[in-house]
Amino acid sequence: MRTKARWKVHSVTKTLTALGMAHLSGDGKTEGSLQHHGPAGKALAFRQFILKINSRCNLACRYCYMYQMADQSWRTQPINMTHATLDRIARRIGDHARIHDLAEIEVILHGGEPLLAGPELIGYAVKAIRRAADVGTRIHIAVQTNAILLDQNFLDLFEELEVRVGVSLDGYQAANDRHRVFASGRSSHPQVVAALNRLARGRHHRLFSGILCTVDIRNDPVATYEALIEFDPPAIDLLLPHGNWSRPPPFRDPESTATPYADWLIAVFDRWYDSPRTETEIRFFTEIIRLLMGHPSRTEAIGLSPARMVVVETDGSIEQSDILKSAYQGAAATARHVAEDSFESVLHHPGFIARQRGSLELAARCRACDIHTICGGGLYAHRYSDVNGFANPSVYCLDLYRLISHIHQRVARDVAKARSAR
Repeated sequence: MRTKARWKVHSVTKTLTALGMAHLSGDGKTEGSLQHHGPAGKALAFRQFILKINSRCNLACRYCYMYQMADQSWRTQPINMTHATLDRIARRIGDHARIHDLAEIEVILHGGEPLLAGPELIGYAVKAIRRAADVGTRIHIAVQTNAILLDQNFLDLFEELEVRVGVSLDGYQAANDRHRVFASGRSSHPQVVAALNRLARGRHHRLFSGILCTVDIRNDPVATYEALIEFDPPAIDLLLPHGNWSRPPPFRDPESTATPYADWLIAVFDRWYDSPRTETEIRFFTEIIRLLMGHPSRTEAIGLSPARMVVVETDGSIEQSDILKSAYQGAAATARHVAEDSFESVLHHPGFIARQRGSLELAARCRACDIHTICGGGLYAHRYSDVNGFANPSVYCLDLYRLISHIHQRVARDVAKARSAR
């Protein structure tokens, strides 16, 4: 057994011991079913609430699903949430947590760029939500920011309010500047790096939740990864650029059998997996490994776990996943509003039900696939086509199959070593 792989094998062995080593075989296939949704007809409570506290942005990222893709409803949204809207949201969250006796929930302040809302409004939002929640519910609050405005004053505020901070960065400067620029085309990289150094290098590191990076296959995969781990992030989220069968993502030709995104991700996976120490968690890879081990996924990007996330727009409209805005105008809408409707009332909306039904919502081609319990059909928004809606495999189907197969083969070899060492 290689010394440099010791950390990963220990993790594999620990998990397999708990599972009786039942879920991985060496033949390249997964075993067992990972259906993970509530009883038939029963909706599961929301556990994650994404609040669009500000609807505008100070960057002009070229791949942004909110501003650059099909749904342009941001144009009619107020710039900031009002105190009255935040009070209603806080009450609705508190009621939902009490009705379902939720031990913990997560609230993410989002945008646009949430820091444009300013420290006063952010502070008001955090305090209102915590006041409204039952004493038996633990509230985790985070902000996802491009970090342009993440100065010492904001960091002190987040320290005081116990708000965790996620930052978006696409790697080294040339990689980041392909997309994450100001409207003038000016680079955002120096300002983001300065903010990340303030967050990651000092006493505020405990607030750091991780880095979100959107994949561009023109960028060097290993150099991108190594640029991100320079900031010692607890986790990295590698996101596939949003697209679908009718509007394919860049360099993903629906008619081609090439797997450019798998190729890119496999290069990062091998660099990460072969590290002599744990450098960070890459959530996409970790969740695939968890699924291969028989655990449910903790993200809707992969696997069949039910989606338990709801979005509230700046005006108080209750919506499904904001990523659906990449599909068509109004794809995320529910016609519900926090002024009149509870979160309970939208649990049975067809869109939420569809994203909680696991394999029942997969296309026939997906259900026939030997890794469908791992892939889960990919991200729901990536299945869309103008012809038959979401009843398709992911537009990244071939990439996901190749990536999952590669990860399985790598991990299975270490499982075999762990078995032989017992």
